[in-house]
Amino acid sequence: MTEQKFLTVTALTRYLKRKFDTDPHLQEVWIKGELSNFKWHSRGHMYFTLKDENARIQAVMFASDNRYIKFKPEDGMKVLIRGEVTIYESYGQYQIYVKEMQPDGIGSLYLAYEELKKKLETEGLFSQDRKKPIPKYPEHIGVITSPTGAAIRDILTTIKRRYPIAQVTIFPVLVQGDHAALSIVKAIERANLIGGFDVLISGRGGGSIEDLWPFNEEIVARAIFSSQIPIISAVGHETDYTISDFVADMRAPTPTGAAELAVPHIEELLDRVQTRRIRLVRAMKETIKNEKKHLLHLYKSYAFRYPKQLLNQKEQELDRMFERLNKESGHYIDTRKDKWTQMNRRLKQVHPFAQIARATEQFDRTMHEFERAMNMIMNEKRIKMSTVLTKLNALNPLSVMERGYSIVYTDEKKLVKSVNQIQLGEMIKVQLIDGQLDCQVWGMEESQQNE
Repeated sequence: MTEQKFLTVTALTRYLKRKFDTDPHLQEVWIKGELSNFKWHSRGHMYFTLKDENARIQAVMFASDNRYIKFKPEDGMKVLIRGEVTIYESYGQYQIYVKEMQPDGIGSLYLAYEELKKKLETEGLFSQDRKKPIPKYPEHIGVITSPTGAAIRDILTTIKRRYPIAQVTIFPVLVQGDHAALSIVKAIERANLIGGFDVLISGRGGGSIEDLWPFNEEIVARAIFSSQIPIISAVGHETDYTISDFVADMRAPTPTGAAELAVPHIEELLDRVQTRRIRLVRAMKETIKNEKKHLLHLYKSYAFRYPKQLLNQKEQELDRMFERLNKESGHYIDTRKDKWTQMNRRLKQVHPFAQIARATEQFDRTMHEFERAMNMIMNEKRIKMSTVLTKLNALNPLSVMERGYSIVYTDEKKLVKSVNQIQLGEMIKVQLIDGQLDCQVWGMEESQQNE
């Protein structure tokens, strides 16, 4: 059998799990199906099977995710879920971790809700940086809701009880049905056009997702975002979240909560004013007490009791100060004069004209020394030259020729030093002091010294 590399079951399962976990199409999937084998664990986790006519998949929804669902799941119930598909390594089977679950009856609305939520969040309509602050003490409040529902009664009652000095204007709108969204948008635009409102409250009481749907419409969300007046959203109950809640400058769990967030409590303000008044009175009494002590100290002081003596004393001090000022002024002026004189002397020393004069004097001295040195050198050179000329004259053949000597050359201008260099009849040249003779040798006689 040829050598092959065998995988363990664990290695193969882990490899497949990594494939599942890195597949972007399996990170967030929407599935609809029927619940079966539903089990709610004592720790809060849900285990069940999601099936249809031809297939089934195991599913788990942990307690951290299922605590927000608004219905009780049961076997046979049609549901819409969102989750992540992965592999459970211990059994080597694929399953889905459920993040959200809704009854299938509202599935299409829920999908539309999630898609719009992601779109507007990506555009920045939910950004905290773009939300407007709610004023602490509003004078004029606009309420956009149905004029006949329980929400308007709760809002008006709460505002009247907490902050009766606030003026309230109601903008009656439809809060459910096909025309509700447009009605809400027109009310927001009208409030901004009228102006003078410190804050707007927009909302309605609780209901099904279909009843609350106008507050999930895109046109309503964009109208809230474009409003120049800050808006508090109060739609449904505390567990209900709409697109309007995310876009609004503040979300209230209920219409009553919106009224409580919009206005302060008058009794709390009165208590605060009373506390501030007590603190102010106490501070004023303490200030008056301290000022009285200060006034009494001034009253008992020497200056207050003997003002004439103090004035005379101050007059003497003033005279001494004048004398000291004059003395110090004179000393200061003398010091400045001495300093000015020194600086003027130094300035004259470094003045360009003074520097030019010193440089000219130095140049003259240098030229004089240069001329003297040149004369000395010239005299020395003349003496040396005279000595050399004397020696040169002594060695000069012309000087010898002046005494009657001559120099003999051949026709080739070679110096004749011996009779052996020429032949009889040969032409020679004799150089005298004052010219040259062309001669022919007719006879030769050798000196006895050569023998």
